[in-house]
Amino acid sequence: MNDIAYPSGPGRRLILRSSVGLGIAVLGRFAWGQDAAAALAKAVHERPAGRDLTTLSRMELTEKGRAPRVRTLVTYRLDRNNGETANLMRFLEPDDIAGTGLLSLQKAEGPSEQWLFLPALDRVRRIASDRKGGRFVGSDLYFEDVEERRPTMDRHRLVGQETVNGVPCEMLESVPLEAGSSVYRRRISWIDPQTALAMRVDFFERDDAVASKRWVLDVKRKVQNYWTTTESRMTDLGSGHETRMVIQRALYDRKLPERLFTSRALADEQLEADFRP
Repeated sequence: MNDIAYPSGPGRRLILRSSVGLGIAVLGRFAWGQDAAAALAKAVHERPAGRDLTTLSRMELTEKGRAPRVRTLVTYRLDRNNGETANLMRFLEPDDIAGTGLLSLQKAEGPSEQWLFLPALDRVRRIASDRKGGRFVGSDLYFEDVEERRPTMDRHRLVGQETVNGVPCEMLESVPLEAGSSVYRRRISWIDPQTALAMRVDFFERDDAVASKRWVLDVKRKVQNYWTTTESRMTDLGSGHETRMVIQRALYDRKLPERLFTSRALADEQLEADFRP
């Protein structure tokens, strides 16, 4: 190994001071970049969205050479005071999927938990963490895509700025701190800093350089003074298969009860039918 030779005398002190000053500046910019990225990720996660939300939506599955398949579903979300978030999804139509439900619980600490109810089997089963890369009811959404993910589970950095659909965005890269905690190796999100909404997200599964899926926000609007994504689509970039989500109705702050987010309510849709919009 070659030693680095510094001159002696005042010149040495000048070079050392310059080197140290440059190092501090570089480290300062790096730390600021990390802080800014983490702050943006936190702003997206904590964007005002009410205590609870109920939506009635249409899911459209499109594939080249086939007629679109359309499904209707209702979703409920509850933000708890202890930092936990609960989500319940229920399909209403068509008949071959009606009654199917998914309950997701994001804890304040630790991994999330998910349970799936299949009417044909008349039972609730837990989704194992290594199965969260499975396609949710044949769509382009994975089980992981329909659950909350805390920003503290990833390392974030800002990687550029681009405009999406006329909206100037910050590009935010997110990489799991623990590889086994996500299906994805990394994600790049195009964030509108004015609304803290993601305008586009590229997902990288097997290759850090080639995205496998892309989510795009098509339409947003304010509902009860909350910015709401009302139309979006997830595309499998390999096959071209696409899942489009259209929120037909959104209702915030209805004081949804805790009993709605239980395995019992998941298995018995009559317990949540009264809360449908």
